[in-house]
Amino acid sequence: MMPQPQPATSQPQSVAIVGPQYCVPQVLDLAIVRKVMSLTDGSFVVTDAADNILFKVKGHVFSIHDRRVLVDAAGNPLMTLTEKIMSAHDRWQAFRGDSTDPKDLIFTVKRSAMIQLKTKLHVFLSTNTTNGHVCDFRIEGSWSERSCAIYAGESNSIVAQMHKKHSVQSVLLGKDKFMVTVYPNVDYAFIAAIIVILDGINKDDHGGD
Repeated sequence: MMPQPQPATSQPQSVAIVGPQYCVPQVLDLAIVRKVMSLTDGSFVVTDAADNILFKVKGHVFSIHDRRVLVDAAGNPLMTLTEKIMSAHDRWQAFRGDSTDPKDLIFTVKRSAMIQLKTKLHVFLSTNTTNGHVCDFRIEGSWSERSCAIYAGESNSIVAQMHKKHSVQSVLLGKDKFMVTVYPNVDYAFIAAIIVILDGINKDDHGGD
């Protein structure tokens, strides 16, 4: 059973990670459509409630490691998401634009433990000075049920929450569609990137739900 969101007043004035232009003062519902059978693995489209395209994801299947690029509606690269090779905890890194230079690192995502029955990931911003001891955000829940929540640090304050949208049409078209509610003043480009990384970590259904 998913925890109830805490009041939005518990949130900071703004959680701008990719950019302040992606923080809005009201609740934002994102629709995420993933093509289930696609040669371009990780093919996502992210829209708002009115079906306006906000982001797309371009994936690279035939490479040594998973690499996905989050682009805006005009096709401009916002973030490059890469899987770190030979990482025991399924570590992913997010870089600004189409860069993979360490100086452009925005955040890192990794499993809290190697073996998990449920999804539990920790997010560390590049500005984190705790040497990986205290996370800035964490993700908990069930990826297979599309019911994960994203929390601020180790608190019970939810910044975004996933929920499955069942649709016969989506199933017939070979698409996986679910919704993500982003709470006020939280960077929705950052949340979209987290969802893409969640998919990457769980694409082989290993070590977690």
